[in-house]
Amino acid sequence: MRAVHPVLLQSDNFTPPSRTPWGGTRIAGLKGLPGARVVGESWECSVEPDFPSRLANGSCTLAEWIAADPEGALGREAAVGRRSTGLLVKLLDAADELSVQIHPSDGDPRLGAGECGKPECWYAAEVDDGAGVYLGLADGVTRADVEAALRLGADASALLSFVPLSPGDFLVIEAGTAHAIGRGLLLVEPQRVLPESRGVTWRFWDWNRRYAPDGRLDAAGSPRPLHVADALGVTRWDAPRGEALLARCRMRTGLPNVAGPATATALCGRSRGLRSNDLEVHRVAGTGTTRYPVADAFSAVTVLEGVVEVGGLRVPAGSTAAVPAVGPRDLRLGGAHAIVSAVY
Repeated sequence: MRAVHPVLLQSDNFTPPSRTPWGGTRIAGLKGLPGARVVGESWECSVEPDFPSRLANGSCTLAEWIAADPEGALGREAAVGRRSTGLLVKLLDAADELSVQIHPSDGDPRLGAGECGKPECWYAAEVDDGAGVYLGLADGVTRADVEAALRLGADASALLSFVPLSPGDFLVIEAGTAHAIGRGLLLVEPQRVLPESRGVTWRFWDWNRRYAPDGRLDAAGSPRPLHVADALGVTRWDAPRGEALLARCRMRTGLPNVAGPATATALCGRSRGLRSNDLEVHRVAGTGTTRYPVADAFSAVTVLEGVVEVGGLRVPAGSTAAVPAVGPRDLRLGGAHAIVSAVY
């Protein structure tokens, strides 16, 4: 089975509410599901064994599809010795705040066997009024300040900078940067997790919440595990803060004109958009034909609005297609708004 043609991936690869108790109903609405189903995360493109993507026709997993022709599917990833992709793409709907957390770099001595960092970025697809993210330490905050707040159970988010978001905002989250996603956001979250490894997240603080086993808030329940020592140990205390941090990690693209000509905007990568050594992400939007923005790499097209056609495959809103490194190089857009993601 040559991986020459793009394939549609299953549309309902959802995590359970017990894992994402902060979830909302926007993902279900985007996918046209009936009722007000609560979904925190949809793993749109995944080879991870916990939540693996399957082809929409049910024939196999995405990992099996890649394994049948790794060179054709992976391109530059195969050239560096990978036999599967490091790309993980999620839709994330935050009806409540996520925990204050941080990711280590690959090779950090605190990581265990089979663990790696988790470089990620966020594209704001929908934003409630006043919604935003907590990103980086506020000016003047020291390690002692953070340790004291955590020890006393104080509001640790007050020690971070709050960044209001607008639709079309894009952020690259660097290792060692404390962050928390605020409520009222629907995000596309491309990540890089090394094949056969588990990307690590360490939590500082979880708003002093307690949960029942099914994920409901419950004052008599249990808190989620925290990883304070590891989180403090990987924090980049000397990193840029405030506007200096945003200058290197935020791009504001605004809402796309889906009725206008087809366009492709580089959001991050090694040579275009914001700097990222791990991820290559583009936004495609409009109506008409445009050049496929990723070359010689496995990639995913996640459609937020309208229809995208790639290699003869029709990808409607709420769906994601896996696109092999070899194959078609043009996109046909119909009132479309989509994110194209790949890794290095």
